[in-house]
Amino acid sequence: MIGQSGKGSLKSMQIKTYRDLLTWQKSMALVTEIYRLSKSFPRDETYGLTSQMRRCAVSVPSNIAEGYGRNSTSDYIRFLYIAIASLYELQTQIEIALNLQYLSKTGFDKLYESSREIERMLSSLIRKLNDKQNK
Repeated sequence: MIGQSGKGSLKSMQIKTYRDLLTWQKSMALVTEIYRLSKSFPRDETYGLTSQMRRCAVSVPSNIAEGYGRNSTSDYIRFLYIAIASLYELQTQIEIALNLQYLSKTGFDKLYESSREIERMLSSLIRKLNDKQNK
């Protein structure tokens, strides 16, 4: 499997563990930022939007890591798609937080742009894995 065995195009990137993946690193930074910004949400959102946003954010690097640890490229790809779906859910939730004025426009823009960058990186990784798998 690419990324796990070190074979293929990822070999040149010295990927030895999922922690070496820039996508995983950036998604971990996004989780940290979600936790930091959601701290200021109203208390009555603790079990609502705050909790849901945090779960979605945590899901992204968790699925990247879990997929990386799977025994097949197709399983890896499946978990990367789950990570993207969690990003879409998170993007929706940060927009809700903006609409409710729990996030500033600046905070929203930062989170949204970060999530879009991770989304593009995951899509690229999926394409590369699919190409390698189909050769």
